[in-house]
Parts: sequence; C-alpha cells; structure tokens
Amino acid sequence: MYGGEEWGAMDDTEPAPAGGSDVGTSEPVFSAALDGDGSCISTARRMAADFLTRVQAVHGLPVSERAMDLTQLVVSELVTNACKYAPGPMRLELRILGDLVEVVVWDSDPILPMARAADPTRVGQHGLEIVMTVAQSFEAQRRPVGKSITARIALPDDPGGAVAGRRPL
Repeated sequence: MYGGEEWGAMDDTEPAPAGGSDVGTSEPVFSAALDGDGSCISTARRMAADFLTRVQAVHGLPVSERAMDLTQLVVSELVTNACKYAPGPMRLELRILGDLVEVVVWDSDPILPMARAADPTRVGQHGLEIVMTVAQSFEAQRRPVGKSITARIALPDDPGGAVAGRRPL
C-alpha cells in the first residue's frame, strides 16, 4: 500500500507498507525486500525513481532533478555495499519526511561501515564518502539482526546551488 493505493508488483518485487507507526500516516512510504544478488542494485534504483515519480504525481510534492539523481545514486551505493559486504536478503525503505526523502537499507551484517580517509589515488571504495557528501544526514545503526543505514536527501533544490540541497558548513 502506498498512500492508500496499492502499487502492485514491480520487477518481481512486491512493494509493501513499512509497517509500524507509519501505517495510516499521510507520509508516502515504500518498502521492499531485495534478494541481494547483483541485479537488485538496478532494481532498487528503479524503485527509488518510481517512488519519487509517484510522490510528485500523487502527492504533488516537488522533487528536483537533483534530488531524483542523488536519491538513485545513494540507493545504488547503499545497496551495492550491502550486496558486497552482507550477502543475502536486504530491505529497502523510502519515505518522505517533510522536504526530505529518507533512504534506509537494512542488511544482515552487524558491522557498521566507516568512511575511509580521502585518498585520490585509491581506486574504488568511495561509496560511503559520496553518500555522506550528498546527503543532508547519514546514520548507521546496529539492529537485533544486522544493521540499517539511513541517508536523507533534500527534495527541493537549494537556491544557492549547493549539491546536497544545503549550504556547506
């Protein structure tokens, strides 16, 4: 269910309400289980784009092109990390919180990720740095089984043109 409307299947993954206290609220929410294989990365990106497209169409919330692109990037990086470091099933949750989109990826590995020191000569392993740079906020929490990684991205563009939708600190 999404905003009182059933979505139906998307790419063999059935969307479901996130459950808990979010059920029955007016905030748009999407949640889906992913199998954790490499193909789930592109599926998760499509789900994020579809979610934000529906947020615009059904709820009339403004979603900038920047927010659409950054949300897909963040989903891709977080799901890629979960596939790489916590093989197996995972869960993707998307919700709107005011003028932010919240992206949560749950996986089975209890080890919290840590951003590495900047190193322009390092090839790869920059995903977490990218996510932390473009997100309004970022947090990683251990859960009874595994962990959840949460990033929040501003939906409207920043009038000053900041990439993350906010002025640098």
